[in-house]
Amino acid sequence: MRTVAVDTDILILGGGAAGCYAALSAAARPGMRIMIAEKAHISRSGCLAAGINAINAHIGRGHCPDDYVDYAEKDAAGIARGDLLASMAGRLNKTVRTLEKLGLVVHKDADGRYAERGWRNVRVNGENIKPLLAAAVQKRDQVRVLNRVNIVSILIDDGRAIGAVGFGTTEAVCYVLRAAAIICATGGAAGLYSPNSPGFAGHCMWYPPFNTGAGYAMGILAGAEMTTLEMRFVALRCKGSIAPTGTLAQGLGAAQINSRGENYENRYGTMTAQRVYGTLRENLEGRGPCRLHAGNLTRPQVEDIYRAYLNMAPAQTLKWLEEEQKDRGEREEGGERGGWQEGKGRDEGSCFLAAEIEGTEPYLVGGHAACGYWVDSRRATTVPGLFAAGDAAGGCPQKYASGAMAEAEIAAEAALEYALEHPLGRCRALSASGAAVAEARGFLLRREEKGKVPFEAGQLEEAMQQAMDRYAGGISAAYRFNEAQLAVAAERIGEITFLSGSLGARDMRGLLRIHELRERLVVCRSLIAHLGARRETRWPGFAEHTDYPGADEAWRLHVNSRLQDGRIRVMFRDLVGRREVYEHRA
Repeated sequence: MRTVAVDTDILILGGGAAGCYAALSAAARPGMRIMIAEKAHISRSGCLAAGINAINAHIGRGHCPDDYVDYAEKDAAGIARGDLLASMAGRLNKTVRTLEKLGLVVHKDADGRYAERGWRNVRVNGENIKPLLAAAVQKRDQVRVLNRVNIVSILIDDGRAIGAVGFGTTEAVCYVLRAAAIICATGGAAGLYSPNSPGFAGHCMWYPPFNTGAGYAMGILAGAEMTTLEMRFVALRCKGSIAPTGTLAQGLGAAQINSRGENYENRYGTMTAQRVYGTLRENLEGRGPCRLHAGNLTRPQVEDIYRAYLNMAPAQTLKWLEEEQKDRGEREEGGERGGWQEGKGRDEGSCFLAAEIEGTEPYLVGGHAACGYWVDSRRATTVPGLFAAGDAAGGCPQKYASGAMAEAEIAAEAALEYALEHPLGRCRALSASGAAVAEARGFLLRREEKGKVPFEAGQLEEAMQQAMDRYAGGISAAYRFNEAQLAVAAERIGEITFLSGSLGARDMRGLLRIHELRERLVVCRSLIAHLGARRETRWPGFAEHTDYPGADEAWRLHVNSRLQDGRIRVMFRDLVGRREVYEHRA
């Protein structure tokens, strides 16, 4: 394996939506060298790789950023950073206008204004949103992109982030990247728990299966303070396709209906976690299956929904078309399918659309929930020189795509100032990378020397997912856990972490799989500590601590943690208001 050393002013880890937008924002400053290191390829990487059909964070007519802060704080049951939400919300509409200038098709109404879906959403044709962002990045001469490079470690010298080390996913190359400032935009964490469809269909999940929580893991190991990992996100999705439900719920006002035809939403509440919890309870108590049901639709409305799902989840459109074909065939034969038709209704003038819904496995996603790095108002982490944006940054839920990009702009501005104040000089990047390089070589050599290793990365990953599912509140446990179960989960994760040290890789792709497993294991360990530390149940649809049922106002605070001397130290932080300016203190 050859080593390539590269210097840059701003190093961006992750080339998803936030990473690309951070690069575009930083490129506004002439003379600065900017680099994106991306595990896949920036044209189709990250959460938006498959596209979107709406910008879910936008300040609609008649509303202001404070309204969005109110909504996000309420949806998070009060556990959110008001200062981060306020600064993010103030840039949402600017972000959408920028995307439109790059070529994103934003739907307009008859008056030529953005077509709103509620007051927080605008409709878009977003299948090509990532190619548009990637093309804009590639036009900037001062931005260099390293595609297919998996960053595995943030390099620290004298308490400061000085660079990162990574490995090619297709070529035997080690990259040692020196930087004056680093922005972590690697996304959240999927694959910690057994998914809805394990085995061959395990990749059929809501959040990208390639997002392993790498940025979280690197920050944890670098000693960064993390926040609110216990606020997991469980997505309410269309069963089978795992397609989003917001297009039906918000765009058509579809109601959540149980098998008795009852609308059960108001019984449990309409916040994000409550919608999941209500569906879970209805199924557990024998009133499933549950569906989103939209009636009194015109045929053009149905066709419009079909097109909308083609922009982000084609499998759901195909499922509806299949059901529609079956329904038509059965009606032609004189049969009846009963009251739960999916697809077209019984005549052209009165259509309805329905989709069975279920919760996914839990994810750690800082753009929907509030988990991630503990950052200050400028998105600086507690490690000097390291900034975070998008799903990697904590404290700011409900940011979605436009909010992640708004946050990336804030982080880029702060990173530029830091880089100018701390220009790249002599540092120990090459020597600091020694441990990561030696570990990677060990995994590769072990396969060559022994011929066969006792486990494969996939086997240990499945063991990890089962342990988390059964003992740390996964699908099979109905998202519930108690202290005794968390202790078992922690023990199992420790055992699997030990076993992962004996893995071997045949090639760089195998090395990638080992690193992804070990990243997830680091995140699992911190997550378990956070789940046990919050002794209440604040988000029952996301996590239910059966030893401490119900919310407790004494826990209206942030649960934070830091890895110190090999142990996870949990700490508690007060909430920060929207008018405050929070900065880290030594």
